[in-house]
Amino acid sequence: MKDTPILICYDGSPDSARGIASAAALLGPGRAVVLDIAPPITAAESLATISPVVPGNAFEELNSADAGRVAGRGAEIARSSGFDAEAQAALAAPTWQGIVDLADDLDAAVIVIGSRGLSGLKEIVDGSLSHQVAEHAARPVLIVPPPHHGW
Repeated sequence: MKDTPILICYDGSPDSARGIASAAALLGPGRAVVLDIAPPITAAESLATISPVVPGNAFEELNSADAGRVAGRGAEIARSSGFDAEAQAALAAPTWQGIVDLADDLDAAVIVIGSRGLSGLKEIVDGSLSHQVAEHAARPVLIVPPPHHGW
């Protein structure tokens, strides 16, 4: 298991940074792939695609490059936390599918993902990426909850 990587989902949010710190504390040093998934095209970009001025895959290239930068920052955080980390960026819709597919390709020991802590109607409306990953992954998923103030 020492050579088997863990897959850490990182989107630049404090929740995902807490996921890296929790993985380091719980799992110790080892190989990690830090992943950011971008959509092939955002909702706002989809409106612009009907313009004849926009080249075919310009938005995909921009989104991929942005995901690469975000994953790179996450890999730096992971390395400073003791991991032998590499960055990985991908385009996928839905996002959970891209995470699960890469975890399968890597045969990751575990998927680590931070949670925003949504519940009730807010979770139903906005969705929970961490729950979708846990539901579809055929491997352990470490969901790191947000801090609870007042504890």
